[in-house]
Amino acid sequence: MIPAILHYESRDALALDLTEIVTGELEAALAARGRATLAVPGGTTPGPFLAGLSLAPLDWARISVMLTDERFVPENSPRSNTRLLRETLLQNAAAGATAIPFFAEAAAPEDVLASLTAGVAAALPLDVCVLGMGADMHTASLFPGADRLAEALGAAAPPLLPMRAPGAPEPRLTLTAPVLRSAGSLHILITGVEKQMALAAALEAPSAETAPVRAVLDGPVPVTVHYAD
Repeated sequence: MIPAILHYESRDALALDLTEIVTGELEAALAARGRATLAVPGGTTPGPFLAGLSLAPLDWARISVMLTDERFVPENSPRSNTRLLRETLLQNAAAGATAIPFFAEAAAPEDVLASLTAGVAAALPLDVCVLGMGADMHTASLFPGADRLAEALGAAAPPLLPMRAPGAPEPRLTLTAPVLRSAGSLHILITGVEKQMALAAALEAPSAETAPVRAVLDGPVPVTVHYAD
């Protein structure tokens, strides 16, 4: 499915518009079922959007927030997406949201997978999901060449899986394709010409195995791409 692509004049304009759109979608979910679940990407690119969303006048006590994926590192690590989430979104009005953990102290993600999966599963389905995308066409931690990519792309995949990939310094935990594809609303946030070119390549790629972002682009839910140079 060809996504709708919104091209913004600046990254600030992108963050403002995406904040407004997601706020409206969360309001609609709260009105429809009394609760809402939001999944957001890690990394520094979504920071302005997440900080803006933290000010949204929503009933955050009825909203659960989770990452789309996390590096298996403690929260005090500079590589922790959970730390960035707490510093951006889980502030101001959104401080009252319920944060769904993607990390617990253990030697390996497999050691805490059952308990973390239970927390994720209890908050599903996702009402709104905002994803990033890498220049290698990965999304969440669905990386080309990752050890459990085929399992994570399968229709019977559990909600959460550990993932190890070439070039990724540490193991990851990631939402799987069935969870992402069943979100009520799907957005992809990208910036820079390199990722614009990667999106174009993904749309021409033969499968999600080579371009994992195709797992959502080819899904049943229309995807909106938000792009700024």
